[in-house]
Amino acid sequence: MDKIVQSGMLCAFDFDGTLAPIEPHPEKVQLPYDIQQRLITLSRYAPIAIITGRAVQDMQKYMGFSPDFIIGNHGIEGLPDWNQHAESYQMICGAWVQKLSAAFQESAMADPGIWIENKRYSLSVHYRPTPDIDHLEEKLKNLFTQLTPVPRVISGKQVFNLLPHGAADKGMALAKLMSSYHFHSAIYVGDDVTDEDVFRLRRSDVLTVRVENAVDSAAEFFLRQRHDIKHLLDELIVRLRLLRKAHLVDQPVDLAR
Repeated sequence: MDKIVQSGMLCAFDFDGTLAPIEPHPEKVQLPYDIQQRLITLSRYAPIAIITGRAVQDMQKYMGFSPDFIIGNHGIEGLPDWNQHAESYQMICGAWVQKLSAAFQESAMADPGIWIENKRYSLSVHYRPTPDIDHLEEKLKNLFTQLTPVPRVISGKQVFNLLPHGAADKGMALAKLMSSYHFHSAIYVGDDVTDEDVFRLRRSDVLTVRVENAVDSAAEFFLRQRHDIKHLLDELIVRLRLLRKAHLVDQPVDLAR
């Protein structure tokens, strides 16, 4: 961690399941106050990026403070020059919504526990747990292959995320932030399959942390549970505060003043 936690680092986080608990209804999510206050303190010592599957506009009402960067739609929205493909992605997602909505009204797929979250540039298809959940997931996956163009599908916790092929992902988003703003290093914390695009970067200047262990994850380190994010934030604050103090002490005294 000492190589990463240095002056000029970026602190980047997923939101749902990482900073905030997972909610069956995404609009009811709340950023816990103790996490919010730690993020505000951390922001005094390092830039903060939130890289989330939510839309940027949606995120702004849940944070309670202003991060330096909010990257939405799994990396599609909020990067420099991100909007050059926005119109085409929006058209693609609109066509997907029409096709899926029609399919969910048919008897074979009718299920009140399935609903579409339209985030303009990507979709999330949520579904509730059922006794035959494996069969439901297979039916949904088969339905997604019938969409035009066929989406990139990333599974999550009772959700499938549908992204246009070629669109930026979270790994590309973090790399772009680091190169565009000249960050020397970064830490990224996530909890889900969509975060594996960051974990698989395997860059020596990026420290990756996953909430809860997963044998198939590419993350370098794990937190046992989401509540442990508080301890990680505390550790970052302490280390960066000490670096700030050391930097101030090392500054030469200007005797000519």
